[in-house]
Formats: sequence, C-alpha cells, structure tokens
Amino acid sequence: MVNRSNETSQGNEQYFSANPSSEDVRRTLHVTLRGREADVEVSNGVFSSGRLDLGTSVLLRHVPDPASAGKETPHAFLDLGCGWGPITLALAEADPRAEVWAVDVNDRAIALTAHNAEANGYTGVHACRPEDVPEDLRFDTIWSNPAIRIGKEALHDMLMTWLPRLAPGGEAYLVVQRNLGSDSLMRWLADALGDGFSVGKYASSKGYRIIEILRK
Repeated sequence: MVNRSNETSQGNEQYFSANPSSEDVRRTLHVTLRGREADVEVSNGVFSSGRLDLGTSVLLRHVPDPASAGKETPHAFLDLGCGWGPITLALAEADPRAEVWAVDVNDRAIALTAHNAEANGYTGVHACRPEDVPEDLRFDTIWSNPAIRIGKEALHDMLMTWLPRLAPGGEAYLVVQRNLGSDSLMRWLADALGDGFSVGKYASSKGYRIIEILRK
C-alpha cells in the first residue's frame, strides 16, 4: 500500500511487496526537509528512490508544526507509508521527544527508514509493519503521502484503519494530487469519519492539495 502516483505500474509492483525483487543497491541522497539538511540512504524497490518526490516536498513545505511540539507531555506521531523516511525524519525533527511510528508493508523501506533515523540522530523512531503498531496506541499527529493508485477501496480501507486512531484534538495532513481525486476524497472522508472530525483543504500547491483532518 505504498505505491504512489508518479511511478510506473511496473515499479508500483515493487514497493507494496514485502520483499522487493530488485537488487538492494544503496545510494546516498542529500535532501532538505523543512529547512534541515540530511544525508539519507535510498535503494531500488522503494518509493521515489532517486529523489524527494514532489508530493512529499509539497506536504513538508506547507504542513504546520505538530500542535503538540514543545509541550511537556510526550506524544505519538505516525508516518503512514514511510518509504525511505523523509516524512518520518521531518516529524522527528519537529518534536524530538515524540515517539514517531513509521509504517510500511515493504521491509526494505522499513530498514531504510530505521537506518536514516539512526544516522541522523533521531532516537524516538519506530519503523515497522502496520501489524506491529500497538493496537491501543493513539496518535496526536499523522502526516502522509498516501497510496492513491491502489484503488479507492484499498485506499479507503487504509485511511479508515488509521485516521480513527487520532487522539482527541489530534490532526492529520494528507497530500493528494488534485487530478487524482483530492476533492472527492475530502468529501468522502468527511462522510466516512462523521461528526467527530472536521475535514477540509489546508493548502494547494503545484497541482496538489493538502487535506487537513482534525479530531474534535
């Protein structure tokens, strides 16, 4: 469930497999994530293995800092579909005391995110498969570049698995291309989540919408 809109269908088969068939050839990228520079490892068979993709870049440029950042109580954050970990690293930087859960179905992506977090000094990152996240854990913040092209049914199932796990007062931000149904997805989320949530457009840039979901 981690394929994205700007990749080929042949590539898509790789990153939502637990074990990509392509050779694991590690490369180093130098990236800037919300103003902080970082060196990261990437590899074949993982989403956007040659660069920071545009959707993630738009999300990280516009999304607000987590509301819990700087507060006394430690918080839990979620990166849904972590890939090699750019959103995870940005969440960890936003609040170094938070526990950041980075989930993916791709074992190579999980390994890369764990490595990149450790290499950049983030000790509160848990990179794992979705089933390894404690069932009773609730999240204060969710950031995601979700897998749109897996189809509506699978996408809706994924979002309704994780968004209801926002804690009261929690917030989620999703980046979705406008021409891939961001506006219809907003309407669907508002209906599916119900009165306990508010859903709306937070920002638009470069053909993408950032969808904001707030739990009341």
